[in-house]
Amino acid sequence: MGPTAAFAYFPNKEALFLAAVDADAAAMIEEALSKANATSNTREWRQAFFVGSVEALGRHSLARRLHAGLEPDFTGRVLDVPALTELRKALADRLRTDQLDGQVRPDIDVDEIANGVITISLSLLRSLVQLGDDATGIYAPGVAAVIEAAIDQAPPAASGRLRRRAVTTTSKRDPGRRK
Repeated sequence: MGPTAAFAYFPNKEALFLAAVDADAAAMIEEALSKANATSNTREWRQAFFVGSVEALGRHSLARRLHAGLEPDFTGRVLDVPALTELRKALADRLRTDQLDGQVRPDIDVDEIANGVITISLSLLRSLVQLGDDATGIYAPGVAAVIEAAIDQAPPAASGRLRRRAVTTTSKRDPGRRK
């Protein structure tokens, strides 16, 4: 195929590049989801998704370039990748299932949490390419802990204890205000 053959399918270089980015990002997301879907355990699923995303980024050069900021005209494209919409849906569906199984808090909006998990994932990937593997290794367990604290169903005794403590503790910023 000659160098101009692609333009029979794409109006310009930008459209060709965006299609390539979309395909690379979709493959990366599929790889991470495939790893996560290999387990049915909720916590293992989340961990496998994050680990799978980090591992897949190394094999998907266009996605890595965008996260590294090496394509400044297209960096914002990360948020508009069609596969990200599908990922949001898959995460929300998984959270809904986990709510029904009693593993995830029933009072959370799964669509909002899925969007937040995507945002955290993108931040983690950006940190990986900009700060290096060491930074991600240091902070990834904390990211997982925050997600678990936000969505996991707390044991009944622990949640009651936390509620009582929160009611009796005052804020350091405003001693008269209760937490």
